[in-house]
Amino acid sequence: MDTPRGRAQFPLYLSGDWSTPHPQIERAVIVIHGRLRNADVYFRTVENARDEAGADGGKTLLIAPQFLATIDAKTHVLPPDLLRWEGDAWMGGEPAVGAVPLSSYAVLDAIVARLADRRLFPALKYLTIAGHSGGAQVVQRYAIVARGTPALADEGIVVRYVVANPSSYAYFDKQRPNAQGVASAFDATRCPSFDAWKYGMGDRPPYANDRTPAQLEEAFAKRRVDYLLGGDDTDPAHPALDKSCAAEAQGSQRFARGRAYFAYLQSRHPDDLNQRLHVVQGVGHDGDRMLTSPCALDAMFGTRECAN
Repeated sequence: MDTPRGRAQFPLYLSGDWSTPHPQIERAVIVIHGRLRNADVYFRTVENARDEAGADGGKTLLIAPQFLATIDAKTHVLPPDLLRWEGDAWMGGEPAVGAVPLSSYAVLDAIVARLADRRLFPALKYLTIAGHSGGAQVVQRYAIVARGTPALADEGIVVRYVVANPSSYAYFDKQRPNAQGVASAFDATRCPSFDAWKYGMGDRPPYANDRTPAQLEEAFAKRRVDYLLGGDDTDPAHPALDKSCAAEAQGSQRFARGRAYFAYLQSRHPDDLNQRLHVVQGVGHDGDRMLTSPCALDAMFGTRECAN
């Protein structure tokens, strides 16, 4: 990919060659891996979801971006122009540390721009960007700050976001849920960093700092977001749960954090919130089961079998 700072490579898993025109493609699904950086696993999950939904593979393009960390470059022999981030910085849209300082969200913009190109995808009607756990953190923040998706709307392409079992969310002000799960003023002495990005609007990276929080929130409320919460994702000691004080300020575990965040959005947007919350009963922190649940299949492939 060509960037203002030079050329860089970025790996993708694709269900087909997207360098030539595909007049038959009507639907695209981008799935984002979690902190294990296992895009291959999530690609297989979304393949299974496509098959379970009965979607026409010839009319559907599946995409799984592979975000890499500096440790991957040290462990494997990687080309020097391959994009990579320090630790989990890619989750928050921070600039890459090599080969060029490109935000991970700008990478998603580049993918979206390719899909919006009517010379390549003249029949594209639907795009869903989905993620579970760490990938859901990326999707939720990207849904807030995305610069690239308006190009799809201009082409009449319907965009949906699936946010499944993230450890945390980005709040728009300094309220956080109290013991009853109701948004209220938060005592910053308990956690001075509680409102820093990616938990709030403070100290946003360059990609996300070109608009005010109010502008970001106004656009976000109109975006079509489906939150999926595993009914059994309730373990406050789960090994992959974010236990930082900024995350703990949002609740003790993922299910409570998700319910509280959606209630927060409803209280701020009683009339214009274009988003829904779904509980996947009997499922814990399981990406495969979450992304093949009826509401996930509906959001990704239009099955219309989502009952809640």
